[in-house]
Amino acid sequence: MVAVDVTQSDSRGQRVLHPSREAYVDAVRSLRDDDGFELLVDVTAVDHLTNLRRALPEGVAPGRYEVVVNLVSLANHERVRVVVQVPDDDPTVGSLFEVFPGSELPEREVFDLFGIRFDGHPDLVRLLMPDDWEGHPLRKDYSVGRIPVQFKGNPQPR
Repeated sequence: MVAVDVTQSDSRGQRVLHPSREAYVDAVRSLRDDDGFELLVDVTAVDHLTNLRRALPEGVAPGRYEVVVNLVSLANHERVRVVVQVPDDDPTVGSLFEVFPGSELPEREVFDLFGIRFDGHPDLVRLLMPDDWEGHPLRKDYSVGRIPVQFKGNPQPR
């Protein structure tokens, strides 16, 4: 059982924890240290811009974004999902790097594509998009307009 007080729910037989942003890192650390969830499978995010009134457990206030972490206990053959609400006006949560060093690249991907910052991350820079890219392509308000395609050795028109 998680040492940090968090709301829990069930999703198709899987336990889902809903910590606050402040309790997020401690909840994941407790899952690793006390409950044996030794494998971080993924860190990802969801933009709920068009679904702000979604169903959440009582006491969990919706944010525009959700950071979603999937953990596995190999010894207990169990999975758990951690979902933390992140507001649009301050898209920041703590980094899990000190708890699970393997979170470095997934957190960079979430930062690059959603613009969610991870406090305490050792190298929070773009991962997939060019360094000079403006915006975050997986945000629902990101324009899907024209993106010029560049080919190496593109012949000049005659």
